[in-house]
Amino acid sequence: MTPDIGFDKILIAALFLLINGGISLALSLGIGRSLLIAGVRMVVQLVLLAFVLRWIFEVDSIAITLVAMIVMGGFAGYEVLLRQAHPAGRLWTASLGTTVMLSCGFLITLPTLAVIVQAEPWFSPRVALPMFGMIAGSAMGSIALTLHVLSHALIRDALIIEARLSMGESKFQALGPTLRTAIRSGLLPTVTNMASIGVVSIPGMMTGQILANADPLTAAKYQMVIMFLISATSALGAVAAAYALAWRVTDQRHRLRLDRLRGV
Repeated sequence: MTPDIGFDKILIAALFLLINGGISLALSLGIGRSLLIAGVRMVVQLVLLAFVLRWIFEVDSIAITLVAMIVMGGFAGYEVLLRQAHPAGRLWTASLGTTVMLSCGFLITLPTLAVIVQAEPWFSPRVALPMFGMIAGSAMGSIALTLHVLSHALIRDALIIEARLSMGESKFQALGPTLRTAIRSGLLPTVTNMASIGVVSIPGMMTGQILANADPLTAAKYQMVIMFLISATSALGAVAAAYALAWRVTDQRHRLRLDRLRGV
């Protein structure tokens, strides 16, 4: 059993943030305040999450588990919006992030719980919510990065895209190279992470199970499953988000509509 950690020990660990603050001051990065706010926010969110999860685990209801997943998806959609310099509408971008992440997350997570993991019951929130959180978090990152890269690339390559459109190409043909670049960028962190696992890093889920005295091989098997799911969800999310934005910034007459991007 993993020993409990007192809040006094957490305070000691929090002192390591001073390293970040020192670097920020030395290099005039201006992120010291942001680091402090992020640290406090993280602590509050994790404490609240711990109490909410205790209650959800005790209730053990599929309906509440699904509601919790939807709430997580809503927050993830908002985080996707915050990472965009040129969103195609605030509500549209947040809704897109939420919809794509939940669709891909449910499509991958629910069959995995029922067929591969086979928890008892299969919808057990103790298994479903951590798994969905890991998958959704990675998908959120891929979606946010894909949209960010694509919006910048659309602005940068606008003249090239319009030239291709004027030559009779359809909107998706003209946007093809730009879409591929954005999707590749969105998937690069996932590919890099998969390649480094077991050589450079011991990933989070495997570390948690080892700390809880699980057999390392069993922990490794669970981590393999999670990484395959993350890879699939990230790919589906990145592709869906990229093509949705491409549809948003073009019209039925195959014209580029950058006026639909904010801040252009």
